[in-house]
Amino acid sequence: MLELVLASLGLGVGLAMDACAVSMSNGMNEPTMKTGKVLLVAGMFGVFQGLMPMAGWLCVSLIVEQFAKFEAWIPYIALTLLVIIGGKMIFDGARKNDVASPQKKLTFSVLFVQAIATSVDALSTGFSLADLAGTVWWKALISAGIIAVMTFGICVGAVYLGKRFGARLGDKAQILGGCILIGIGLEIFISGVFF
Repeated sequence: MLELVLASLGLGVGLAMDACAVSMSNGMNEPTMKTGKVLLVAGMFGVFQGLMPMAGWLCVSLIVEQFAKFEAWIPYIALTLLVIIGGKMIFDGARKNDVASPQKKLTFSVLFVQAIATSVDALSTGFSLADLAGTVWWKALISAGIIAVMTFGICVGAVYLGKRFGARLGDKAQILGGCILIGIGLEIFISGVFF
């Protein structure tokens, strides 16, 4: 059991890095974000980072062949979603510099897409979860819960850090945030396709 917990802590930190960067970007984009929304952002990323490995574990346990076919598409899906969101942020940030417009707030639908895009690569973690937990569902659930909690904590800190930088960067924060999202999409794509 100790091995499961330690491995899950390591997985949690590793899987949270994409969500951490996007959370920081969200904080930079919206430096006046209230505490409730910070918790919503971190909670959404935490939930999806926990659900995706669990879904991967289910796929490995139930439908291995079908999941293997889908796994090849994961980098393309993540890249597409993050480039669309990041490109829109860059466009809006550049337009904001030209025309005085009110600050765009992070909407639930954008947050939902971000959470899916940053956690879709965590589906493949279900393979390692199957090695750690075997076919024991409650062990897989404990591991997914640890990953979710780790992601939540890391993302709360990242949003606050992003808010601090966002207040200093002003209008350029949205452009920087969009560039970060596109960079994360490219990193997921390159590591998923070429490595």
